[in-house]
Amino acid sequence: MQAANRVAKNTMILYARMVITVGISLYGTRLVLLALGAGDFGVFNVVGGAIAMLTFLNAAMASATQRFMSYAQGEGNDKKQKNIFNVSVLLHFFIAIAVVLLLEVAGYVLFNGVLKIAPDRMEAAQLIYQFLIVSAFFTIISVPYDAVINAHENMLFVAVLGILESILKLAIAFFITYTAFDKLASYGFLMASLAVLLLVIRRIYCHRKYEEVEVNIRKHFDKPLFKEMTSFAGWSLLGSAASIVTMQGTTIILNSFFGVLVNAAQGVSNQISGQLMAFSNTMLKALNPVIVKSEGSNNRKQMLTASMFGNKLSYLLLAFFAIPVIIEMPYILGVWLKNVPEYAVVFCRLSLIRLSLTQLTVTFSTAIGATGDIKEYTIYRAIIFMFLLPCCYFIFTTGAPPAAIYVSLIMMVLVLLVVDVYYGHKRCGLSVEIFIKDVIIRCLNSTILISSIVSIPLFFMDACFFRLFMVLCLNLIAFLTVTFTIGLSKTEKLIVYPVIKSGVNRLKKNKLWG
Repeated sequence: MQAANRVAKNTMILYARMVITVGISLYGTRLVLLALGAGDFGVFNVVGGAIAMLTFLNAAMASATQRFMSYAQGEGNDKKQKNIFNVSVLLHFFIAIAVVLLLEVAGYVLFNGVLKIAPDRMEAAQLIYQFLIVSAFFTIISVPYDAVINAHENMLFVAVLGILESILKLAIAFFITYTAFDKLASYGFLMASLAVLLLVIRRIYCHRKYEEVEVNIRKHFDKPLFKEMTSFAGWSLLGSAASIVTMQGTTIILNSFFGVLVNAAQGVSNQISGQLMAFSNTMLKALNPVIVKSEGSNNRKQMLTASMFGNKLSYLLLAFFAIPVIIEMPYILGVWLKNVPEYAVVFCRLSLIRLSLTQLTVTFSTAIGATGDIKEYTIYRAIIFMFLLPCCYFIFTTGAPPAAIYVSLIMMVLVLLVVDVYYGHKRCGLSVEIFIKDVIIRCLNSTILISSIVSIPLFFMDACFFRLFMVLCLNLIAFLTVTFTIGLSKTEKLIVYPVIKSGVNRLKKNKLWG
């Protein structure tokens, strides 16, 4: 019950942040696209888009350190937490240096024959790339601080910082709309500067707030722990790097075959999918520490229960937003963006389908990581990711349309799903039969039924705001009804009811309503 209350509190805080930040972010993207134009927006998505991928890299590496932090908290070992933090600081400094060197070498190759960028925009693109490298360095060395915040489940600070980030991004969007300087170069510089500023704030906050955040390598260095964390972080980094190289590689392949205008459509797709993913990731941010702490306290049953429930809830939360958006995508993009890039609608729809499928096993990587044995699991995932790029290149040489790359990504996700389930069974004792019955079948049946109900207005109404309103109303009614009758099992309903009750009581206690 205490864990459920904690998850409820943190989830409510993070969703309050989401209500504020999503609207700001989507409006900011509209301003940026109008200010830059489709061409420059496509250039930024090719070169500066890696900044967004670094956010993912940061989260992935932070989860590796957080695994050790949360495990030590589950054990109740305060001294070990200081050792973990100092080892993590040293480890990520070395990783940052290696990544900077790698990016510089990769940049030389990319800007000498790989990327298709107009000669008059090449200098701005190279400037953006250097801003990216600076941002990458600060992002990586601040990973230990993100891990500490997540391990302590301090979602209030995460929420405040997220709101600040959205406001500053909106300010940047307004600035480049009216600036007389080169808009593309200005945007890249300000986005990189924002990343550095936010990471500095995290570091200052952690040093003042948490006892274990004490940088003294000589005093707190633990050689066996360093070897263990280096091994774990190395395999985690391999998995993250494979994912990043693949996703950024698809951007480069699209650019080389179809040019920056298709990259602009991909950039719109990334914005839509990123904002909707944030809703399901919000819940995971609150749940992941509970999974690792359960394993740290030798409560494998609670760990598996939390993981299975997390997969289902994450999928359903994303489906709640994704289903009406997929159905009304042409109208939504037309209202949101004055000039909708070609292929944006199909890219967005396929991207949301892909992301929805990833949610079916999204917590298993945390559960498998909690056991500490991730080498074999990570290698297979990395191989699958890297295999995608040559496949996509071959497909496009045969004359396939740009959307083929998203179909390939969906096929890759299905293969990764099988790998996640296999290693969830092998490492954690997951029951495959129960997973298929309680997660896969329930989620897919719920999706089919909700989608059928929500699509009804399309048969007798033309695209308009009133039809969108009808779709959203039907989605809300269908989602609540279907989720509590088909989506959730009896056991999960017993978990959900106390969490909802706790959240309502907390709101009443704080006089946030009634």
